[in-house]
Amino acid sequence: MRVALATVAAILFFVSVQLALAEDIRLAPGDNKDNYESADYHTDSLALPQRIGAPADLLSFATRKQTGLPAPQHPANNQPDAQKIALGRKLFFDRRLSRNGTMSCAMCHIPEQGFASNELARSIGFEGRSLKRNAPTILNVGFYQRLFQDAREFTLEQQVWSPLLATNEMNNASIGQVIKIIQSAEDYTGLFERAFKQAPNMQNIGMALAQYERSLVAADSAFDQWLYGGDKSALTDQQIDGYELFIGKAGCVNCHLIGTQTALFTDQRLHSTGLGFQTSLGDSDSPITVQLAPGVFTSMEKARVESVGEKKPNDLGRYEVTLNPADRWKFRTPSLRNVALTAPYMHDGSLPTLASVVKFYKQGGVEHELLSPLIKPLNLDNDEQSALVAFMQSLTGDNVSTLVADAFAANNDRAHNNNKAAINRTAE
Repeated sequence: MRVALATVAAILFFVSVQLALAEDIRLAPGDNKDNYESADYHTDSLALPQRIGAPADLLSFATRKQTGLPAPQHPANNQPDAQKIALGRKLFFDRRLSRNGTMSCAMCHIPEQGFASNELARSIGFEGRSLKRNAPTILNVGFYQRLFQDAREFTLEQQVWSPLLATNEMNNASIGQVIKIIQSAEDYTGLFERAFKQAPNMQNIGMALAQYERSLVAADSAFDQWLYGGDKSALTDQQIDGYELFIGKAGCVNCHLIGTQTALFTDQRLHSTGLGFQTSLGDSDSPITVQLAPGVFTSMEKARVESVGEKKPNDLGRYEVTLNPADRWKFRTPSLRNVALTAPYMHDGSLPTLASVVKFYKQGGVEHELLSPLIKPLNLDNDEQSALVAFMQSLTGDNVSTLVADAFAANNDRAHNNNKAAINRTAE
């Protein structure tokens, strides 16, 4: 009888997978919150069967040159390998790698939300602790010369340990604790030994995660096909107008570079736009509107709200790394590739839409002594602002849905393993 029940469970799981694969992958938050202010709001969250996905050839993405991007570069001691990428993918979605087993890398870098987080201006980490910065996308992260918004790290292999150990992120007490978690998990048995010829350690854990992140390459966008692929019908007239503004009157290209053969859409440098300076001046003491539920709001004193949570620390950007006063409020220029998928924007997630970003730069940022000289007020009318937004919407890679489906499959692999283990226990 138990074996029969196990067989039925396996069949139901297989059917659910097939039904899910018939659905299109939606690139959006789990709940898009249209009409969220309405009392009769109904959730738009994706059902679990819609999150099944299908594995992709990530090794191909890690090694193949895509239109619009340079050829992928990999460290000499960490060349792309299918087993290592698969191991890094497993680690990326594993909540056990946080101190209380609730947080994974994917909790902030959510696949269907552009591997960023559309629903939070600033990330929430261990036990609900707020971070002071927005979660940036990790699509095309392998092309960055420096990592984190203050450019404090140099390689993906090293970078991964910051969130694993940060007290307000995954909160592990030590490197050794993370290694011990992996060594104690039966489903990791032999995986590091096969991929790296050695047991899990500080170096190869970072290497595995870096391999997966370098496989998240997304280009071949409509813009790439238009500019580099010779398809003059790939962009609309409005998007072409936006491109002309981008490289001309609006001056966006001064920081978001476009080359003759490739475009990373970043100068890899750090600038102050004035947002950090503005925040450092302090907020007003005006009452805060708090949403309790869809359609239900209340007004609360700022002091009362702050009494139940940590006050957001001031963010001095690059200065926190160099201690050079000239680096106050400077943040790394993000790439604009796939930017339509990665709202909200800026280092603190304070601008909710691309339209609000364009408006911010139209006014010339926030004036202060360290404002980048590249930022100046722009004389843009409404049509020109809309054209810029339309152009940025053309920068979404044509394989993002494939990468998201693969990420969904990673979760299903774990769920299937857990289901299989439960079936085996029942059969016994």
